[in-house]
Amino acid sequence: MNEPLFLRRSVQAFCFVLISWIALPAQAVLPGAVGDGTELPSLAPMLEKTSPAVVNIATTTKVRQRNPLMEDPFFRRFFNVPPGRQMPERRASSAGSGVIVDAKSGYVLTNAHVVDGADEVEVTLTDGRSLKADVIGVDREVDLAVVKVDAKGLSEIKIADSTKLKVGDFVVAIGNPFGLGQTVTSGIVSALGRTGLGIEGYENFIQTDASINPGNSGGALVNLRGELVGINTAILAPAGGNVGIGFAIPTEMAENVMQQLIDHGEVRRGVLGVTIQDLTEELAEAFDVDKKEGVVITQVMEDSAAEDAGLKSGDVVVAVDGRPVKRASDLRNKVGLSPVGEKIELSVVRDGKNRKVIATIRETSQKTSSGTGFSKHLDGASLRDLRKGEVSYAEVGVLIEQVEQGSAAWRAGVRAGDVIINANRKDVTSVNELKGVIADKDAALLLRINREGGVFYIVIR
Repeated sequence: MNEPLFLRRSVQAFCFVLISWIALPAQAVLPGAVGDGTELPSLAPMLEKTSPAVVNIATTTKVRQRNPLMEDPFFRRFFNVPPGRQMPERRASSAGSGVIVDAKSGYVLTNAHVVDGADEVEVTLTDGRSLKADVIGVDREVDLAVVKVDAKGLSEIKIADSTKLKVGDFVVAIGNPFGLGQTVTSGIVSALGRTGLGIEGYENFIQTDASINPGNSGGALVNLRGELVGINTAILAPAGGNVGIGFAIPTEMAENVMQQLIDHGEVRRGVLGVTIQDLTEELAEAFDVDKKEGVVITQVMEDSAAEDAGLKSGDVVVAVDGRPVKRASDLRNKVGLSPVGEKIELSVVRDGKNRKVIATIRETSQKTSSGTGFSKHLDGASLRDLRKGEVSYAEVGVLIEQVEQGSAAWRAGVRAGDVIINANRKDVTSVNELKGVIADKDAALLLRINREGGVFYIVIR
């Protein structure tokens, strides 16, 4: 009999305590930072000033539909298809982002792949205005482009010095992922100077874990002051979505390219005139270098900026303009992004002794041509004359400098770095000779190609 009484009293006591706790004022159980009226930390004030400078870019491109039967000469003859008849075109649309860097002139910085080849470019501002844009210039090697809009009341973003970034710095990505509209994500700088990814010709990426997804391309990567430190460009993800590895082009590279595109409509790259390779422990010992990182000059071209400066094979470049050179891509980026006529100071080690060498960047005499002007089968390829000593596996020929993935040339098996040494059973040593042996742009093409020392034929119909 005592047990039920004991239980009843215990339950009554528990209920009293529970009711008393529930009756306490709400602010008594909340953190003081929330309940006492103190303003919470927020990025909103910074974003209110910065976001209007980040725009949505929509492009429209005319794409000719493909039909393998229409490309078959037998099919066309059998059904008496007129020679000039082509498949109808369709309009393809895509979206990306951009950053207003000059409000007065209306210049917008974005990625080259966002606007390259587009027939129409439209920029949409955060205030809802849609503006027609003109493409001022495109640099595929760095994947940057400048477009221009004619409007008043634009907001621009201040450009910061990306060389002052450190791993661990907080950054914010602003863009238009998946066409949803402007979106803001935050993270940190995960790494600096990322190269060798094969994404662009010149690479020196900022890596960040701020979410970057399709549509963010061309958008802004900003610091906590709302200053531009990079242009969002690519993601590394097996399924095409964000996994915390995104890449942005630092403003150090972007500013240089942007200014050349505005001034000239193109990037006028210079050359130093050397072939190089990364320094290894064995090479460092052989060349009497006490450094673990650097670049070895393997060959100096005749009548080049390097020869004029006194550089020699075996020199080890350890710094350019006071900044360390750790790998071949560092030197290549510095030279490739330096305007023609600019002087650079190279710190080199020769015979165990340190010395300074001043070289003046020269304009390359090699002109790149589009393969479309030679044959429809080379559409998507960029060609130029092979420079003497440029590659070890060929002395003369036509170098395939670049091939757009998915293009006609790519599908035919042509790859960047290939050297065409014979076309239609005639040896060719220059672009002009190649053009001379291709009489019909639509005809089948027989190419003899040297690929890293291996020689073979490709028949393209």
